[in-house]
Amino acid sequence: MISGGRRVLVALSGGPDSTALTHLLLELQSRGELVVAGAAHLHHGLRPAADADEQFCRAVAEAAGLTCVCERADIRAAAREQRTSIEAAAREVRYVFLERAASRIGADVVATGHTRDDQAETFLLRLIRGAGSRGLAGIYPVAGRVIRPLIDLRRHEVLAYLREGGHRYREDESNLDLSIPRNRVRHELIPYLQRSFSAGIVDVLAREADIARDDEDRLHHEAIELLESIVLRSGAGDGRGPEDRVGHDLDIDADALTLLHPAIAARIVHHVLRLVRGGFVGFDHVQRFLDFARDPGPTGKLTVAGRLAVRRGSRIAFEGARPQPFSNSFRVSLSIPGEAVLAPQGWVISAEQAGPDPGDRNATGRRDGTGTPLTVAVSRERLILPLGVRSRRPGDRFAPPGLGGKRKKLQDFFVDRKVPREARDSVPLVVDGEDRIVWIVGHGVAEDFRVTAPAQGVILLKARHLGGEG
Repeated sequence: MISGGRRVLVALSGGPDSTALTHLLLELQSRGELVVAGAAHLHHGLRPAADADEQFCRAVAEAAGLTCVCERADIRAAAREQRTSIEAAAREVRYVFLERAASRIGADVVATGHTRDDQAETFLLRLIRGAGSRGLAGIYPVAGRVIRPLIDLRRHEVLAYLREGGHRYREDESNLDLSIPRNRVRHELIPYLQRSFSAGIVDVLAREADIARDDEDRLHHEAIELLESIVLRSGAGDGRGPEDRVGHDLDIDADALTLLHPAIAARIVHHVLRLVRGGFVGFDHVQRFLDFARDPGPTGKLTVAGRLAVRRGSRIAFEGARPQPFSNSFRVSLSIPGEAVLAPQGWVISAEQAGPDPGDRNATGRRDGTGTPLTVAVSRERLILPLGVRSRRPGDRFAPPGLGGKRKKLQDFFVDRKVPREARDSVPLVVDGEDRIVWIVGHGVAEDFRVTAPAQGVILLKARHLGGEG
């Protein structure tokens, strides 16, 4: 998880797991194995004791000589805005904050205090909700630049370490609230399974998550590789360039899809429906679409995931009224390393860390039909993480390459580049954590993020067309 000398930001809530993690990382730092760059604490504004938790975390960091990045968030407002639960909103806001804090203090990785018990609880929660291997994979030990060094330690081992070291920590009274599903699993279901079935049930469940994760990783990568041959775009082969076609409807090669193993086919359909729908896609959505694709009839229609799918021969197209400007909006996260699949727009965007001088630093690798590079390098030190990929928004501005940093309306840039009006909402924009446009895919890197010195850290951004290079 951590190579020698790397800078680690520890996510410190004040609870036993994150407090133990902080002290363990400090011990490793004293042996020269890593550098603890600082601690980060998010005040959720949910509990009466939240102020005292923040004060405790500041004190722990100060005693260790660490910078403590603290912020406050209105989680209830975030949950209302995202139309999700308090727990889901808190997780989303917390990880965005941690990425931002890591960038602020120059950390290479972010360490969180998840344990093997957390892994077992997550497996059970997702099993109860009917998750497949994607959900049962649980908590990843490494996800982007987030690492979980305690993921193979039991919670009782963490508490024993704190007792032996005389380290104080905070108790979160909300962990006793049995109205929260995770707490019922922790305090009722797992103890029942330990008493009635197996004293080692936590290790069994965590091992099942490990197996599911290995299976899912393999199947996910196979599905992504096959997307290019299954997901097509209307107008393919008509002689137009990629910019002319990105706004057109999405087609699925139904015959090719049904020849795949069901596990791969289901993942491809899940990718497509999730992006077409822009929200939750369940087992029933996927199964209905697969049944429709297997129907031998030459024509047919199916409403699924809020969109009309129409079959014409071997192709299934998602259709609908021509969208108004800015109505075809999308936004997905982009981890480093990681990739974002934009099936309706016809792209896969990926990001990875690179060395300080990847050839022709700002424009490298494969190019599209217009000569525009599909692999670009951007300055790591100028980015505020996390990255995302989104569609244009009213008022977007950026500094086009070659204008010496002068800013311009994105709308005017598209007009100058002769991008068709109906295609503009489908052009992917890679943005940083402050929503600044980093790369307009197929058009160029913003001047602000160009690599100007070989010693700079470099992120490679890559794009490829679904259905081939167009």
